[in-house]
Amino acid sequence: MKIVTICGAGIGSSGILKVNAERVLAKLDIEADVVAADIGSVRAVAEDAQVILTSAEFVDAIGPTFADVIVIVNHFDQQELAEKLERALG
Repeated sequence: MKIVTICGAGIGSSGILKVNAERVLAKLDIEADVVAADIGSVRAVAEDAQVILTSAEFVDAIGPTFADVIVIVNHFDQQELAEKLERALG
């Protein structure tokens, strides 16, 4: 499974989301490749992703995708991430 975290430059909030998503996935015992990327490369990077994690401001820029786009309000809130990832991944 592939999860992509998206932000404007690909190093700030997407990096935070990546690290926190990896921690949450480990607690949930779910294996996934988590990749941080910038909004400009989202089409190429997220082409085969099952989930895209981002903030509300980037949702429209992502465009059409087969991935579940999950808006994260607080990038540091592992409980929010856990609940939203569990809901998306079943």
